[in-house]
Amino acid sequence: MEEIQHSHVQVRGVKLHVAEIGTGPKVVVFLHGFPEIWYSWRHQMIAVAKAGYRAIAIDFRGYGLSDHSPEPEKTTFNDFADDVVALLDSLSISKAFLVGKDAGVFPAYMLGASCPEKVAGIITMGVPFMLPGPSMSQTITDNLPKGFYTVRWKEPGRAEADFGRFDVKTVIRNIYILFSGSELQIAADDKEIMDLVDPSTPLPPWFSEEDLSVYAGLYENSGFRTALRVPYRSMEIDCGITDPKITAPALLIMGEKDYVLKFPGMEDFVRSGQVKHFMPNLEIEFMAEGNHFVQEQLPEQVNHLIISFLNKISI
Repeated sequence: MEEIQHSHVQVRGVKLHVAEIGTGPKVVVFLHGFPEIWYSWRHQMIAVAKAGYRAIAIDFRGYGLSDHSPEPEKTTFNDFADDVVALLDSLSISKAFLVGKDAGVFPAYMLGASCPEKVAGIITMGVPFMLPGPSMSQTITDNLPKGFYTVRWKEPGRAEADFGRFDVKTVIRNIYILFSGSELQIAADDKEIMDLVDPSTPLPPWFSEEDLSVYAGLYENSGFRTALRVPYRSMEIDCGITDPKITAPALLIMGEKDYVLKFPGMEDFVRSGQVKHFMPNLEIEFMAEGNHFVQEQLPEQVNHLIISFLNKISI
């Protein structure tokens, strides 16, 4: 990791932490989800740099080493998307590939629909096309059990109290263990999400204690204030995009064992091809053993898919 360079870039009133490697003319910007961070893309950044690309991964505002918004409780996905545009402008990058995972897919989809001139292509993992807004509630969250983690964490103060019983490292450990499974994470009425993890459960074999320490250090710096706001408490705020269509070349990578496929209607939306109504130039790759953290779990396979996709596209 020592060859990855770190800096802070001023955008829209905050300093964003930027990790970067590679000097190629084509730029790939990596956008993390939760409980992830720039470091979640460590394997992909090095691989695409070796393939001749310039790799950039950020900590979104309020995450890791980036500043919080002046009013964190008002942060939305629009801030994340606008920060990416401002970062590209600040670095004099006219067009980039966007790679998003989990909640990081939403700024990628938003920019693909609203700023097509800046997007050379989109690669997403774990979540197919959808945009933040009221329809998110109508189609997904309203149909999930009330003990499901996204429903619980949407409630102000609930996750704070749950997480507050443990140190940050234990919270990250528990979430990584939980989210690596193929089943929905649902707590009984008298339990919290953290109670779903047996303390004796080991970390996944592809996620080391050293990795956990890096994550813990970054979240100890930022806390969970913004991370709970975006995504969980801003998912249903209208992002302002109507009749979305993404015409850029796109690749969706889904693990067959990703619990997201258990969301109501999600698997059919992908497998039936309905998703291509919004992204007509979308390729879909299923990974038989892949879980929600497919880019960390199976980095060599994911890197191959990413680089093969990037190499097909001329800017």
